[in-house]
Amino acid sequence: MAAKLKKGDRVVVLAGKDKGKQGEITSVMPKDNKAVVEGVNIAIRHAKQTPTSQGGRIAKAMPIDLSNLALLDANGKATRVGFRFEGEKKVRYAKTTGDVI
Repeated sequence: MAAKLKKGDRVVVLAGKDKGKQGEITSVMPKDNKAVVEGVNIAIRHAKQTPTSQGGRIAKAMPIDLSNLALLDANGKATRVGFRFEGEKKVRYAKTTGDVI
């Protein structure tokens, strides 16, 4: 099945501690049904210092379930994603506006 949300999409969080926050998807894990969104679901991780990197408390964006994310349309509102064929090509489109993503 084709992915409704992909890397680089602008999304809004629908549920959880970061509800209402917006960000860009940096990576998607289809097998786990999760995605990492820039600036959302931040956790503090403690890292040991190495010769190449500084140690200490590092803020890291953790994965969030895809069901808690919605794509932002051209108007800046949350929308669902649909699929349709334009000619021979299958494209994603925003259900609210009908625009191709």
